[in-house]
Amino acid sequence: MLRAGIVGLPNVGKSTLFNAITRTRKAESANYPFCTIEPNVGMVTVPDARMYELQKIAKTQVVIPAVIEFVDIAGLVKGASQGEGLGNKFLTHIREVDAIVQVVRCFDDEDIHHVSGSVDPVRDIEVIATELMLADLDTVKRRRERGSKDVKRGDKTAVAEEAVLAKLEDALGSGKPALVVELTPEEKAIARTFFLLSDKRTIFACNLRESEMSSADSNPYVQKVREYVKTHLDCDAVVISAQIESDLVDLAPEEAEAFLKELGVTESGMGSLIRATYRLLGLRTYFTAGEKEVRAWTIHEGDTAPQAAGVIHSDFEKGFIKAETVAYADLVECGSVAAARAKGVYRMEGKEYVVQDGDVMHFRFNV
Repeated sequence: MLRAGIVGLPNVGKSTLFNAITRTRKAESANYPFCTIEPNVGMVTVPDARMYELQKIAKTQVVIPAVIEFVDIAGLVKGASQGEGLGNKFLTHIREVDAIVQVVRCFDDEDIHHVSGSVDPVRDIEVIATELMLADLDTVKRRRERGSKDVKRGDKTAVAEEAVLAKLEDALGSGKPALVVELTPEEKAIARTFFLLSDKRTIFACNLRESEMSSADSNPYVQKVREYVKTHLDCDAVVISAQIESDLVDLAPEEAEAFLKELGVTESGMGSLIRATYRLLGLRTYFTAGEKEVRAWTIHEGDTAPQAAGVIHSDFEKGFIKAETVAYADLVECGSVAAARAKGVYRMEGKEYVVQDGDVMHFRFNV
């Protein structure tokens, strides 16, 4: 299973967010640096309103959502690439995740200590980006040194790696993360084998006070973060309030809805963050729907019908014959499988079919 790591400077709300997103109290949250040392891990359900529309059509009581794994990683400080704070542990834990959710503090509060003494989200982003790039620069240089003899001998693999490493070293040395370096598809495949930290897909979570969520788009800190990450890092930013999410954990759905309405917020930022992270990981969803259950299945973008079938059981992939398929929107519009068949939008797909997000499928197989 793919994992997303929650990172950030100390005291920006990482552990509070992790506890809320996983609906647990596993991560210690305190007003001092490094209260998280060993990473906390939790499974998170992916909110998807489509399941409940399918539930009505299938007339079932059971709905099983997709899940992803989140990891709460120790806070990082300037100098982490040289071992400052918990730097070495922090970098090792980041290397083990597939994507990064970076929590950025976007509110002022004299009672909550900031490790740099003041609130400046862009500076905080640059601190972490710099440490990741410095660690990567060291990795790239050592890799070039190790491969220099093979390059001189004319080894084709080493020569191809050297060309990519040279591009990466130039970019990292000039302050550009590996993620934005222009590489051909072949070069990107080579670069992935280096497991560089600044090459991980990242989304930024702007953490606000609960009273500021209703006016988040006009928040100057949020505006600066959105502009910076889009321009410099080719990433997106979402708005959350870790405190709101923490308060919602113990509330019933109707109480949570009333609480958000009172704050002038139509939707919890948590759902948007989870869905954005799911897509950031390159994950997509297809559904099976019947009287027994409606279930969301997780696949990778670009997976074919047999690969999607294999998520249910390896025998489904081995003995794949056909996939009965209907797009979610078409099925909801028709109101039933029978009506979808009559309209001609319920179809048979073969082995080459690339499954689309939201497809509702039934597999025919023989083993």
